[in-house]
Amino acid sequence: MKILIVLTSHDQLGDTGEKTGFWLEEFAAPYYLLKDAGAAITLASPKGGQPPLDPKSALPENQTESTKRFSGDSAAQAELAKTKKLAEVSADEFDAIFYPGGHGPMWDLAGNALSIALIEAFVKAGKPVAAVCHAPVALVNARGKDGAYLVKGKRVTGFTNEEEAAVGLAAVVPFLLEDRLKERGGIFSRAADWAPHVQVDGKLETGQNPASSGPAAEELLKLLRTV
Repeated sequence: MKILIVLTSHDQLGDTGEKTGFWLEEFAAPYYLLKDAGAAITLASPKGGQPPLDPKSALPENQTESTKRFSGDSAAQAELAKTKKLAEVSADEFDAIFYPGGHGPMWDLAGNALSIALIEAFVKAGKPVAAVCHAPVALVNARGKDGAYLVKGKRVTGFTNEEEAAVGLAAVVPFLLEDRLKERGGIFSRAADWAPHVQVDGKLETGQNPASSGPAAEELLKLLRTV
């Protein structure tokens, strides 16, 4: 069981002057759930090397058992520091692909040609594609086997308009993820703000927010075990 985890390389929160990146819980929870289940994990990002961490995700109030485990795991930290470039990985090498969120992906994954090609290769091969929180943005320009947008007619979820407004960034992000998924024909559903919610439609899986990252990884394992 080989899984590719793709993180953002983008660290600027629009023109606010603040930093962003990936959300630690959304990486750490899936990383350990999958690894503990015996998966061999490869980490990648558009630029390779150390992906930027959203500093807010490292604040005490946002710590979980998974993030605390990562903080004490020097081997995992070293692995994260040397992600492969997207140009160096191929769908042929893996059984599934997983995208953690954070605001960074809103800028560098929606239109990334290499990422889109990877997703489309996984879809064409009938392999699971999963993304959580803001990371479903990586799906919005990908196409399915029929040439239509990948999310068209599919049950999906992601960081909601209400959640974006609650964190005060609705006017900062380049567009609202919920709106874009709907524009692409996705059948969008949601739970209450910050509550875990995962949608699985065939081999496509999406999670709403940080609380959904662990459940999303568990659903991915179920998909892999039924392949």
